[in-house]
Amino acid sequence: MSTEAAAGERTAYITCVLCEASCGLEVKVRDERITSIRGHGGDPLSRGHICPKGVALQDLHEDPDRLRRPVRREGDDWVEMDWDEAVELVAQRLVAVERAHGRNAIGVYLGNPNVHSLGAMTHGVNLVRTLGSRSTFSATSVDQLPHQLMAWALYGHQFLMPVPDIDRTDLLVLIGHNPMASNGSIWTVPDFPGRRRELASRGGKLVVIDPRRTETAKVADAHHFVRPGTDAWVLLALLREVLALGASPAAYVDGIAEVRRVVEPFTPEVAQAFSGMPAAAIRGLAADLHGAGAAAVHGRMGVSTQAHGVVCQWAIQCLNIVTGNLDRPGGTMFTSPAVDLVGHKLLGAGHLGVWRSRVRGLPEFGGELPVSVLAEEILTPGEGQIRALMTIAGNPVSSTPGGGRVDEALASLEFMVAIDIYVNESTRHADVILPPTGPLERDHYDLIFHTLAVRNTARWSPALFEKPEGARHDWEIARDLALAVIRARGEKPSLVEQGRFRLSPRLIVDGLLRVGPARMGVKKLGKRPGGVDLGPLVPVLPGRLATPEQRIDLATPVALEAVAELADHLDVGPLALRDGELLLIGRRHQRDNNSWLHNATRLTRGRARHQLLAHPDDLAARGIPDGSLVRVRSAAGEVTVECEASDDLMPGVVSLPHGYGQGKRPGVRMRHAVEVPGASINDLTDPTRTEQVSGNGVLNGVPVTVDPA
Repeated sequence: MSTEAAAGERTAYITCVLCEASCGLEVKVRDERITSIRGHGGDPLSRGHICPKGVALQDLHEDPDRLRRPVRREGDDWVEMDWDEAVELVAQRLVAVERAHGRNAIGVYLGNPNVHSLGAMTHGVNLVRTLGSRSTFSATSVDQLPHQLMAWALYGHQFLMPVPDIDRTDLLVLIGHNPMASNGSIWTVPDFPGRRRELASRGGKLVVIDPRRTETAKVADAHHFVRPGTDAWVLLALLREVLALGASPAAYVDGIAEVRRVVEPFTPEVAQAFSGMPAAAIRGLAADLHGAGAAAVHGRMGVSTQAHGVVCQWAIQCLNIVTGNLDRPGGTMFTSPAVDLVGHKLLGAGHLGVWRSRVRGLPEFGGELPVSVLAEEILTPGEGQIRALMTIAGNPVSSTPGGGRVDEALASLEFMVAIDIYVNESTRHADVILPPTGPLERDHYDLIFHTLAVRNTARWSPALFEKPEGARHDWEIARDLALAVIRARGEKPSLVEQGRFRLSPRLIVDGLLRVGPARMGVKKLGKRPGGVDLGPLVPVLPGRLATPEQRIDLATPVALEAVAELADHLDVGPLALRDGELLLIGRRHQRDNNSWLHNATRLTRGRARHQLLAHPDDLAARGIPDGSLVRVRSAAGEVTVECEASDDLMPGVVSLPHGYGQGKRPGVRMRHAVEVPGASINDLTDPTRTEQVSGNGVLNGVPVTVDPA
């Protein structure tokens, strides 16, 4: 919605699409230039909150490095192309690979920004379906795959993920989770700092379990260090102790006896030996969870991106269920979204292991293979080898395990196309890049994040600026390319295919909104600054379950088998490290956005954030001065980076942020005269180490050595 103000100035209310918080923004524009961006105080979800990324939307819109026309690579140069010529070239080259080697020879990688774009959600998925390749990968398997797998196993659908009802809880326990920096993840919780203060004002408590004293841990009532990769033992011990105090699950929950049996060996003393978290603290927290009026446990990147992520996510769900806190105000709850993708069956429920990767045999989940196998599937000869690749808003060289190996693999492809607005570490290998409009030039509705929000709301965000002449939205690129591929195969698009691609995202959302609880279309919703408030989360179980007979079986085999395997090795002890090795973890910054925006003007100001953090005692033991250059080595590679002493780290643990070091590979376009300092943590993560059930990449708890450079 826009309102006219002083001459030449207008005010618009839009959604920030740079992270899961999905904050509502108030933007003032004069003469088609942004004069201010601030949080919209009348937004019922974000309540006026804004972080530095929201203000940096202007940098992204005006960035001279952002591509605005299709380009093809000619040697070391990029040459602009006509849109129709570019689309036809890409379709012909993809179909040529398909004819020679089969559909699975075309790989697809979907990056994180896809879920933040309405057009990518409505049309990009259908482009991937048109290609019909089983060689499909996404950022899911370096982020949240155990979370989605456990939602599928327990609740019947990969996107039925309950979130903490922070606005009404008495006790919030966060594990490997830093919403003070992220404003939530698999949990849309804008203004977490304000909501944390409200929790304290009503006498509630916040407890954090993490190897680093994160920004969230610093505002918690209690913080417990835990050795990276050992959260599973702590969570299983918590579950054991809570069950010993007495379970109170809902009537539609089965499998309690089996859960008691499998967690019995995981005593708090065993958990202490593995994790370093004191047994007394584990027992105390279990008593708090059992006795709290309303409690919610939630775990994110720190527990999903480790070797036992599925066990961690299962134990977290079990803790909420056996304490009676699932589907309870103040516990963990499901949303009732205005556009119900799950209820309308617009998203696949999920499936595991219907096919496996060609080289290593890792299972698919929901139609995607773990991205840790991408490089080997490209580089290993034989039937089914990936010969061509399409990346859509993704940078796997920087964002996925074994970045150097992925870089080598992309250079070997017969053909590569990228749908992206930048020449980055990955797209520099593309033969053709098709750049969509920027986030301020397209309409938006959060199809996913309204499904994970702390409050039921609906907000239509119209494009702030008109689409530039000669530009195409991402949904138009997906439409044109899919139809061109069908024609290049010598086929004619069916009426269903034509309808699927030619309906605009606006029309699709309009129809879905009209049959949902908002009972209004896009036009009416767009006239409401901040959208509409549909109220707090409400109990919806068992009716919302997608399982057979709408029951929850905690004794799901995918979890119990993994727990039994851990129990068989309790005498082995924690992960064995060689002399001098430390455990590497990642970290999140509020002024970054995954592997990009590290060169945005507003976000790079102030204190540098790229350093390797290490405990002072660990640096002293190696004779390394604070602030000096160090060489960090793992089984996968090595990087050189400055170090910084910090007692926020648990001794024996070091931390690098995600996705730094932009511009260090030739051909990456950057407006900075120098490279962005730092290094990519994924040059150190080992693609051969994956989560035991799902195949998710192991990004936390990576053994490394640190020496003076």
